[in-house]
Amino acid sequence: MAPAVTTAVRELSDRVEPTPPAAYFELLMNLTRREVRGRYSQSLFGIGWAIAQPLATMAVFTLVFSRLANISAGGAPYALFAYAGLVPWFFFLNSVNSGTMSLVQYRNIVTKTYFPREIIPLAQVCSRLLDFAAAASLYAVLMMYYGVGVTRWALLVPVLFVPLVGFTAGVTLLTSAVNVFYRDVSPVVQIGLQLWLYVTPIAYPLEKVPPQWRGWIALNPLTGIVEGFRSAVVYGRAPDLALLVESATLSALTLLAALILFKRLDKYFADVI
Repeated sequence: MAPAVTTAVRELSDRVEPTPPAAYFELLMNLTRREVRGRYSQSLFGIGWAIAQPLATMAVFTLVFSRLANISAGGAPYALFAYAGLVPWFFFLNSVNSGTMSLVQYRNIVTKTYFPREIIPLAQVCSRLLDFAAAASLYAVLMMYYGVGVTRWALLVPVLFVPLVGFTAGVTLLTSAVNVFYRDVSPVVQIGLQLWLYVTPIAYPLEKVPPQWRGWIALNPLTGIVEGFRSAVVYGRAPDLALLVESATLSALTLLAALILFKRLDKYFADVI
């Protein structure tokens, strides 16, 4: 365990008075830094892997869905269309994948002292913010390459990022808590995420979904988020407000339900893990 994390945990355990929120925030930051360093410190390409993931998938989607299946992107370059959906998707995917096993991996500090254990899976989500920023920077390069200009609707991107982080945190909290009790949750989550990709309108626009299935696809909180990102940065227009509100509401409910469940299971972690 990194010295900074060990020190932070030791300081928490030595406190007699209630621990201030600032100490918990410091622990969150230490865990986040540890995750980032551990992921890229001995990697040849470092942060470049955060760009390689969506870039390689974009190339495959462009070949399969655009060239072979003739799926159009509503007048936008298909590569740009796909990449705009893949950047938030990989943020969600990687956060949930690493977050599911996080409590088990940090069992040493979970059993040593009490602190809000949700800090551990949330640190996984925070550590992926750097990946998101790196992948988004390449999107800016692609916009210049394809000659797509930035409009005023791009200012909505930070707003759209809020439900994305909220939903990602909610799913990560949920899977990490259940994984403490049932270790086969992790492979189930990985299979589920592979299927989830294709029920999220990333390789195809939502308008191409048959009307009888469109309502079901819209129940996926990522649908409104991905469509919102595309509207704001690819098409330069206002997102579908009803769809976005639906996704934001579902994201908030998911996060709230996950927090409640996590806190109810929290007290059993040290005994079971």
